[in-house]
Amino acid sequence: MSILLNKRSKLVVHGMTGAQGSFHARLCLEYGCNIVAGVTPGKGGTKHCETPIFDTVKEAVSETEADTSLIFVPPPFAADSILEAAWSGIKLIVAITEGIPVLDMVRVKKHLRRLEQEGRAVTLVGPNCPGVITPGECKAGIMPGYIHKKGHIGVVSRSGTLTYEAVWQLTSQGLGQSTVVGIGGDPVQGMNFVDVLKLFEADRDTEAVVMIGEIGGSAEEDAARFIKERMTKPVFAFVAGKTAPPGRRMGHAGAIVEGTSGTHASKIAALEKAGVTVVENLSRLGETVAARFKTKVKTGKK
Repeated sequence: MSILLNKRSKLVVHGMTGAQGSFHARLCLEYGCNIVAGVTPGKGGTKHCETPIFDTVKEAVSETEADTSLIFVPPPFAADSILEAAWSGIKLIVAITEGIPVLDMVRVKKHLRRLEQEGRAVTLVGPNCPGVITPGECKAGIMPGYIHKKGHIGVVSRSGTLTYEAVWQLTSQGLGQSTVVGIGGDPVQGMNFVDVLKLFEADRDTEAVVMIGEIGGSAEEDAARFIKERMTKPVFAFVAGKTAPPGRRMGHAGAIVEGTSGTHASKIAALEKAGVTVVENLSRLGETVAARFKTKVKTGKK
């Protein structure tokens, strides 16, 4: 098993004929991802990377039964692209685009809540994220495929680059991943830590979880509460931003510290109180997880 993506997932790539969409779609195809369609208005009826292109998502879904959208549309149009996918019957939307206006995402969240109330729930990952990968099965994103290894460690992260570092360390230790989810760091986003942790907790193929957080917001504190109350699987965490000056805005729009809320210290304290194994030095994350597994701690209490 895995979460969100598997070898049966059928992807439609928004903006597939653009520079970024074309580059990353090719890499996803090379990885073995089942991309069944691309969408670029005005180019319907053509082919790109041997994949049929449609003018609208609705046409693509109707013809190919696509169930997952991968979005590389420029920021001014990305919110509409997300909504087009949602209203066309897509179940999972992975929005890679960085720089989508916050008010646009507020509008997206409003519409997604309406769909959920109507019984047509849509899962959104991102925006401003590296995407989702189930190693050996499906890659919907911009992450390098070769660093991943099929296995039983779930990974969820607010940071793209730190995700790659964590995954490479795990793979180097012989520890594969069930699914890796980059949730992004924007202030208004789709899935958060708790949403992903719920899925990992329910996934029979995930035996432990690695969580990469960063200063700003309350996502890590919310995750800590969920872990303490609901998680039975071991959780390992690293929180970036320890040396950041107070009040400094970091790389992600969501990484803003106000007062004592969202500080590195408050996040570490909350996670440790929840029983999470917190790694202070990112370079030791992989060996820390490996050491825990070598003591035969698989599933069960942290």
